[in-house]
Amino acid sequence: MSKLVLLHKHGSEYEDEPDKSYEFSSKRNPSYLSRARQAVGDWIVYYEPGKGKGARRYFAVAKIAGVAAVPGKADYYCITIEPGSYLEFDRDVPREVRGRPFESELAGPDGFILKHGGSRTASVRGLPEREFTEILNYGLPQDLEDTEARRYDRRHEVDDLAVPFERPVLERLTRRAYRDVAFRRKVRAAYEERCAISGLGLRNGGGRPEVQAAHIRPVEENGSDSVRNGLALSATLHWMFDRGLIALDIPDPAAPGDVRVLVSDNKVPRDVADRLIWPDRRLTLPEDRRDWPHPANIQWHRENRFGMGDPSGLFSN
Repeated sequence: MSKLVLLHKHGSEYEDEPDKSYEFSSKRNPSYLSRARQAVGDWIVYYEPGKGKGARRYFAVAKIAGVAAVPGKADYYCITIEPGSYLEFDRDVPREVRGRPFESELAGPDGFILKHGGSRTASVRGLPEREFTEILNYGLPQDLEDTEARRYDRRHEVDDLAVPFERPVLERLTRRAYRDVAFRRKVRAAYEERCAISGLGLRNGGGRPEVQAAHIRPVEENGSDSVRNGLALSATLHWMFDRGLIALDIPDPAAPGDVRVLVSDNKVPRDVADRLIWPDRRLTLPEDRRDWPHPANIQWHRENRFGMGDPSGLFSN
């Protein structure tokens, strides 16, 4: 096994879903297929090229489950991602820091970034273990859980005696508690810490946002920790969403930015829905369309959860 960097560009010709699959052409570079096969069962890092504000650079990590030919497309192959392994970085990792790249293959003899050519143009390229660890430590810090816990609790702002517990990279990537913190931070940030259905951005006295991060398709049902499988919701609406009392719909597939909120009218009183949901019953989406809910996740929830909930007396007198 060996680790890889996979180059992903939003809106490219390839049918990529980073948390599920990655497509590449072996015709463009015959070595891609052998590299992908050697990496089955190991981890990859996603890199998005670009310039200026739109560049994401290294933005996520995932584990390869397998490699298979794409039916009907000669010389095209698809890397499948192991369910539950995809995790976006808490902060994007730049290609280089002070001119020195994380990937040694991108550096010249002087150790500084190559400006032209080299392995940086390869869509599927190897990544040494040390460099994988350095990228992960930058994008998913070891003390992320502690940082989040201290974020709104001034009682723990200063503790010079505390020594952060160093967890191995793979333990962080597989431990549910760590992943939940990383997911919550990314989803809240994408929605600017406001509920996507009510528009409320409530905070407690210490500044902690009331809004929660909900999975559209649950992790236990092969849902991922991608922001595209997440919603920022108030506690009540999160509860209702998980129980199928409300759902989402995209009436026109050609207009993915028009997401409607559906209400199970036979289970949710009209006056309750009117108080909790935007009057036009449209979802407020993140500014970055790369973070918009994926239509497939919305469809899964609507077909498998909507209308099946039991309010359990929450709305009773």
